[in-house]
Amino acid sequence: MTITMDQAGRLVIPAKIRRDAAIEPGVPLDVRLRDGVIEIQPQPVAVVIQRRGRLLVARPVTKPPSLTHETVERTRRAVRKSRR
Repeated sequence: MTITMDQAGRLVIPAKIRRDAAIEPGVPLDVRLRDGVIEIQPQPVAVVIQRRGRLLVARPVTKPPSLTHETVERTRRAVRKSRR
């Protein structure tokens, strides 16, 4: 897939790639240059580990965005496919 940067330096990530990577509006992205390759990926969610009884639980530092129906369905389909 080929895309072109505009005069302001902006790129549009094609919808299929955004869907496949679960990138939605408002999701912070990390951008870096590694060995001449530009890499873009969603930032991991910052968590703190807390003890709940005998269990350790990861809790997000800030409230994460709500899951969309599309994200849930995409994940459900991927899990079903991986179990076949």
